[in-house]
Amino acid sequence: MTTVAKFDIKYTQYIDQDGKPTSKKLPKLAKDIDTLKTLYRSMLRIRTLDTKAYALQRTGKMGTYPAALGQEAIGVGFGSALNKEDVLVPYYRGQAAMVEHGVTMEEVLLYWGGDERGSDYQHAKEDFPIAVPIATQCLHAAGVAKAMQLKGEKRCVATEIGEGGTSEGDFYEAINVAGIWKLPVVFFINNNQWAISVPSEIQTACETYAQKAIAAGIEAVQVDGNDIVAVREAAEKAYEKARKGGGATLIECISLRLCDHTTADDASRYRPEGELDEGWKAEPILRLRKYLESMGEWDDEQEEALKAELAKEVQEAVDNYLNTAPDKPEAMFDYLYSELPARTMEQRQYAIDKANNKGAK
Repeated sequence: MTTVAKFDIKYTQYIDQDGKPTSKKLPKLAKDIDTLKTLYRSMLRIRTLDTKAYALQRTGKMGTYPAALGQEAIGVGFGSALNKEDVLVPYYRGQAAMVEHGVTMEEVLLYWGGDERGSDYQHAKEDFPIAVPIATQCLHAAGVAKAMQLKGEKRCVATEIGEGGTSEGDFYEAINVAGIWKLPVVFFINNNQWAISVPSEIQTACETYAQKAIAAGIEAVQVDGNDIVAVREAAEKAYEKARKGGGATLIECISLRLCDHTTADDASRYRPEGELDEGWKAEPILRLRKYLESMGEWDDEQEEALKAELAKEVQEAVDNYLNTAPDKPEAMFDYLYSELPARTMEQRQYAIDKANNKGAK
């Protein structure tokens, strides 16, 4: 018997949960204080937005919402590494990367408030809308990457998926064509340990989610998803490789969801006792703060000033969302087809008539 192939998965971490370096050879980013402070601000901004969004949902001012509590370093890390001309194909918990790439917080709130105008981005015009169906965004990302490849463009696509979504056929099909065609796309697995209420041990028999890329013939990487330096560096390398024609990469980011799956969930029903206590010790914002403090670059006064600044910024986005006039009821029909069929035209007119006679028996 002869061994015909061997594979391994590399794991990267630069800053541990106590904010201490784990390697003597740190990347440039670990010493770039200004950029680290910007990333810290971005993570705290998303946490502030998520907190406000939960309050909006609880008071009946917005629909179901999926927070990214404890996972901010993943979306901020890879989202901030994208170039303006790159394309982001997000999934439903992707607000961190979306805001980093130019989507406004107001647009995020509009979407989750049921207003499709939230997907008509003011700045990130080529980015895709949020994908609630599981794993379909991976196929969309592969398609966009193929279009870029055919046009000979030096840009790339990023897409994100939860670890549970990697059990879907769409995910496997997407990474398969990405490997065959050497597509300029990077797949980020947000491994937050819980596919709604399903833990990894009954989700997959794989030792890692990253190794799923091996079957597709693409590079597999695993990083500490609570270490924004590790996430950002891995993303930058993968994007550069993709833009130069080197093909796709899959990056598994290990983290822990510190909140319910969505506002419609109650994670206390399935979480093991003590998991959250350990999770809060390793979460990304506290970790980066400890690292900055260890270098004398952050203190309580700066922290409070930043929180006040972000509270104001997020509240402005919330006010804009709440003050946005409702769209006309017929808008739900106007972009279904280039030309509406007769049966849909009848439904459209019925919606208009009902709105005009609101309150009438």
